[in-house]
Amino acid sequence: MPPAPEAVDAVSVPALPLAAGVGEVLRLPPVKPALDDPCAPLRALLQQYMAPEEVARVREAYELALAAHGEQTRRSGEPYIHHPVAVACILAELQLDIFTIQAALLHDVIEDCEISKESLAERFGPEVAEMVDGVSKLGQVRFETREEAQAENFRKMFLAMSRDIRVVLIKLADRLHNMRTMGVMTQEKRRRISRETLDIYAPIAQRLGIHAIRIELEELAFSHLYPKRWHALNEAIKAARGNRKEAVQKIEQALLDRLHQEGFEAQVSGREKHVYSIYTKMQKKGMAFSAILDLHAFRVIVADVDTCYRVLGIIHSLYRPIPGRFKDYIAIPKSNGYQSLHTVLLGPFGHPVEVQIRTEDMHRVAEAGVAAHWLYKTGMNHAHAESQARAWLQRLLELQTQGGDSQEFLESVKLDLFPDEVYVFTPKGKILSLPRGATAVDFAYAVHTDIGNQAVAARVNDMYVPLRSLLSNGDKVDIVTAASAHPQPGWLDVVVTAKARSSVRAYLKTIQRGDAETLGRNLLDKALQSLGGNYQQTQPADLQRVLATFNVQDEGQLLAAIGMGEVFPLVVAHKLLPEEDDRGRLAQTARRLGQAVSQLLPSRLNREAVEKKPLLIRGTEGMPVTLARCCRPIPGDPILGFISTGKGVVVHTHDCHNIREWRKRRDRWVDVQWDPEAHGDFPVTIRVVAESARGVLARIATLISDEDSNIDHVDIEPQDGLYTGITFTILAHDRDHLAKIMRSLRSLPMVSRVQRVKS
Repeated sequence: MPPAPEAVDAVSVPALPLAAGVGEVLRLPPVKPALDDPCAPLRALLQQYMAPEEVARVREAYELALAAHGEQTRRSGEPYIHHPVAVACILAELQLDIFTIQAALLHDVIEDCEISKESLAERFGPEVAEMVDGVSKLGQVRFETREEAQAENFRKMFLAMSRDIRVVLIKLADRLHNMRTMGVMTQEKRRRISRETLDIYAPIAQRLGIHAIRIELEELAFSHLYPKRWHALNEAIKAARGNRKEAVQKIEQALLDRLHQEGFEAQVSGREKHVYSIYTKMQKKGMAFSAILDLHAFRVIVADVDTCYRVLGIIHSLYRPIPGRFKDYIAIPKSNGYQSLHTVLLGPFGHPVEVQIRTEDMHRVAEAGVAAHWLYKTGMNHAHAESQARAWLQRLLELQTQGGDSQEFLESVKLDLFPDEVYVFTPKGKILSLPRGATAVDFAYAVHTDIGNQAVAARVNDMYVPLRSLLSNGDKVDIVTAASAHPQPGWLDVVVTAKARSSVRAYLKTIQRGDAETLGRNLLDKALQSLGGNYQQTQPADLQRVLATFNVQDEGQLLAAIGMGEVFPLVVAHKLLPEEDDRGRLAQTARRLGQAVSQLLPSRLNREAVEKKPLLIRGTEGMPVTLARCCRPIPGDPILGFISTGKGVVVHTHDCHNIREWRKRRDRWVDVQWDPEAHGDFPVTIRVVAESARGVLARIATLISDEDSNIDHVDIEPQDGLYTGITFTILAHDRDHLAKIMRSLRSLPMVSRVQRVKS
């Protein structure tokens, strides 16, 4: 979380040109209503792309808004009509259709005036009335807290968006004009509105690809939220601008000359990065302003897609590309429809230079996003941006249908607004975009809700991994499912997508006690059948013993716990099977517990430590747990759990070779993870290759002891006359502790190699 904002007055930030340099359609700067005729600037904009009769129909909406708002004024003292006209002007700069402009002029008449939705529909049609209603707040409903009211207002707006995406375009224009004129408000209100803008409205503009509006919203919100920081950075950028003006002009001219020399017509422009984007980069990377060298980026606009790739090769021959900094958003567009080639070059002055290469059509979409779909009578095809936006809105509609209150819905929407993405592949080669930090569970729900509900594990790049595993760009992911599987409560701790979180919550909320009992009975019966038993033949004494073991009151509560995923059915089945007698049962239970404890904690810990420091692995509640000797998992390792007769849940690292035989036994897989409170000393094996010299073993043993670890076992295997291989079984607290020990060992001059052993 960023520090609290400074207690100073807000600074004045000039309004940015809305999508400057995007061709004739989007070159107009923000306009201000004239005092004599507030509608004059809007009329001038509309006459550039609308027929006279359509301009006249817009005038009708203006006259109704003027009459409805009457003598109302804004906090600044100007007539209120100036606000809806300014909102309509912002949308007219994007050349949106007549219905959107009419709705923009009327967007406050339901909320603030005595005009009904029905009367609007009768005069301007249902399309305009629905948009106005979607933008309006819930003025007639009273809520206990501001947060509850805000959440319900957003819920209504998003639902209206799902019916007509132009609702959010009006809302974004409304918020943009409010941000431009927020100087008269109190400092506290400016901060609250600015924080809301950064949390909700700017990410929505980003999600819909409306780059021009998003940039200005971020700049204005940042200037009001952190005025001192904005002013300091702005002044630093101005100073740097003078120092680097020559470099920018030289690079721009060099690009133009080389492209013309090769016979390509292109528009080349250098642009300065915005204050807020520089600030966020400094925050994320912990960098000072002086360390940020790429303050400028260059944009190359060409005729077609084929030329984009040809120009890329020419630019790479002019300046050397920096490895790992090339991104192809043409072949794999962003989720908001954005397409461009991005490359970072080493400029003539030794500074990195970012270059974006795109077509004119891609540039329009990059600036206007989904709004480009409504560019008035242009005939351009923006199907990708439009389909991506509608897919996102459809997901919002699914979140709404899954229940939950308004604040939970808003939380889910915020989760879905993360701008950073990873791109992964399905087994059939389809590309899915997910938020950075997404797991295999998020992927499963992105494919289909039923896949997520029945997921038990995942194969990432043909390797089995836990469902909690993070995904990276380019991963090929395949979800392993089982008909008897269902969502686990622990998934809520790891999922990052709104769909996955809401789906898990919906399942956990909607499964009633009766459904849980039925499901639990079926799962337990299948587990008993796999062991040669039958639930109908369960003896009362065995059932009572199991009820006491799991601390439940009756059979129904036990079955419900199984159905809700709190108790694993195979473990209950093992305990329900009758023993020869009480003595035999107690002896076998003792043996099982003894085996589990011997694996969980090292032999050096006494009984008191066993009682006070148990190993905690989530997903194994009520079951004995054994750590596999082959891979020796320690806290921090990705792990998988498997049910084994006599041992309970056997925990392996996800890359252990010995779990191959279990991969087809999906009914025995358990989704487990280390509990954050898991602590103790855990045996782990490492192999050290060191010089064959006197005192080497003693030196290594001393260092291990100095790193707060003990040696359980040592094997020495001479390799040749120069080096010796030494295998240690040491005790480590967790993965970080082991890494620290191994780093210390590598620092010894006589040690040539250190590696962890999993056999």
